[in-house]
Amino acid sequence: MSLLVLTAHDVANVSADWSTDDLQSLMARVFFTLSHPAPDATIAAPHRTAIDMPSHRALFMPARISGIGTTVKVVSVPTKSGDTRGIPGSTLVLDEGTGSVRALVNARSLTALRTAAGSVLATVLLRPPATARFERLVAFGAGAQIEAHVTQLAAAYSSLAHITIVNRTVNERLNSLLAGLRSKHPTLHFAALSGVQDRAAVEAAVRRADCICCATSSTAPLFPDDWVRSGAHVILVGSYKPEMAEVDTALVHRARVLVDSRSACAVEAGELIAAGVPAEGMVEVGELVRHVPTHDGGWAWEADSAKVAEVLTACDVTMFKSVGVGAQDVAIAAAAVDRALQMGVGTAVPVYDDVPRVP
Repeated sequence: MSLLVLTAHDVANVSADWSTDDLQSLMARVFFTLSHPAPDATIAAPHRTAIDMPSHRALFMPARISGIGTTVKVVSVPTKSGDTRGIPGSTLVLDEGTGSVRALVNARSLTALRTAAGSVLATVLLRPPATARFERLVAFGAGAQIEAHVTQLAAAYSSLAHITIVNRTVNERLNSLLAGLRSKHPTLHFAALSGVQDRAAVEAAVRRADCICCATSSTAPLFPDDWVRSGAHVILVGSYKPEMAEVDTALVHRARVLVDSRSACAVEAGELIAAGVPAEGMVEVGELVRHVPTHDGGWAWEADSAKVAEVLTACDVTMFKSVGVGAQDVAIAAAAVDRALQMGVGTAVPVYDDVPRVP
């Protein structure tokens, strides 16, 4: 059996024509299935396993979605300060019939794409672009997650005009990110701030923000809750361990928290754990999605307006917390492999799993 290898460049080629709507629909199906398991639509996503290496923490995330595929993603999160090389990651896609490895996919950009798609889906459900005029976005971090979130939020909310990127320091990584974003979005106004040196400017930006996105590995709140105005929307995708936290407990208590996975966030979302939010106090994004059957057998979705209204009741700010679930990796990696085969992209290893004959 052959093996398809997709490099980072290959993945960039196959994902170039994915629209924000395409990515939202992909994640809507994942989260709906996660929250509404059925005999013909189930998800297996064991808790991630971690192994510490000298300079990284390796995370192993197996998952399967019936009817879509089975994958194992491995990412290595840097554990030493000053490492600006990003987060290397690869996903093994298994063949459902033979059990062999069907493809090896570079997951650096796919992880950011699928995480941002989940965040934007949650944001659109709670704050529909037709009624929510987001004009100012403040994003904490300078990695691939911030690039993907800014790009997809800008595509979903045409009202966005001012985007402030906050990093610990204004360094080469941040400047490179800004250059790329300005090239992609020439009509938007971008500003860069140091979270350490420009504290007063950061406070002013957060106080005016309609949407705040955090994608850092911080173990202490990035800003106090009283900087966040009533009606703001907060996206948290950085922390994935109990000791990590990007916002304080006071801000969490002001929100009715929407999460990607109730069970995963109950053991991994540091902000929610510190705030004492029980699993039953969280709402899964999939619970706000309604499946809409189509004549051609495709998968379509819409917001469950009644459940959305319940979440918004007595809510000072809206908040989406994601620690990432393996099912997201299944959906996006499978979609990348299918698209690569259609386009003829990638490198095929023709005899990867051929069993040699014994004379």
